[in-house]
Amino acid sequence: MLRRQARLRREYLYRKGVEERQKAIQDKKDRLKRAVQENRLIDGDLRRDALSLAQSVKWDDGGAELAQLTGGEGGGTAGVSSQDDEYRWAGVEDPKVMVTTSRDPSARLKKFAKEFRLIIPNAQRLNRGNYEFKQLIQACRANEVTDFIVLHEHRGQPDGLVLCHMPYGPTAYFTITDMVMRHDIPDIGNMSEQYPHLIFHNFKTQMGERVMKILKYLFPVPKEESKRVLTFANHDDFISFRHHTFKKGPNGKDIELDEVGPRFQLRLYEIKLGTLENEAAARSEWALRPYMNTSGKRRFMSDEDGFEAE
Repeated sequence: MLRRQARLRREYLYRKGVEERQKAIQDKKDRLKRAVQENRLIDGDLRRDALSLAQSVKWDDGGAELAQLTGGEGGGTAGVSSQDDEYRWAGVEDPKVMVTTSRDPSARLKKFAKEFRLIIPNAQRLNRGNYEFKQLIQACRANEVTDFIVLHEHRGQPDGLVLCHMPYGPTAYFTITDMVMRHDIPDIGNMSEQYPHLIFHNFKTQMGERVMKILKYLFPVPKEESKRVLTFANHDDFISFRHHTFKKGPNGKDIELDEVGPRFQLRLYEIKLGTLENEAAARSEWALRPYMNTSGKRRFMSDEDGFEAE
């Protein structure tokens, strides 16, 4: 069983690597094609390979454009994505989510885990105890769990969220700040467990779409009559989470919002191509580098060019 899991994970990582190489080549072809069509100088990093790329462009059959129009089906391999392995049944089968905490959680972290479990439909909360991640991940794979979530704390204050997609990854690491729990609000009432509608704001770049998919596929497809809304609003790479229910006003036209809570902010700092028990050996897909000189200007999820407009 262990050998089979290792083989399947190697095959998945190989497909991921092949896809990245094909994307890099296709990006060079697209840039060369645009430069020729717009009658401008070819980028410096393309000049050495421009002739060979121009020859290969002649043999392209438009499979990339057709695949984009048909959602990944059609001629060519550019539309084939290894994310089909990650989220193959998204929207077809309801996700099955497991929520747990770090070892020896405080009372506040236990309360937050209960609230977080109610945010995600079909989620279950697991007492951590003395189990290691390897044991928990194996149990989740055996029970067809789609996502494994770990909540962390610092001095009794929840401050970390690890979201591990099963069975091969990715694993996303977030920090939690500015949190207001439902337990902190008096007379808040009960929380609806309807399948929620999702609102994602300002996830414009390729990295933003990647993060949006990681968060979106935690939730099942809602019914149209659902009155529950979850909002993920990105501002300067900080994702503000809000939880509301809505109803029509007395005149039948206005919409009245009631905040349900909790509320907090997420900030992504790493994505790894693997699961939690292999995080030391897993390759990092993306990592935040706040110590770089340009880190104050860079926006990874909101602007097309990666930099904030002045």
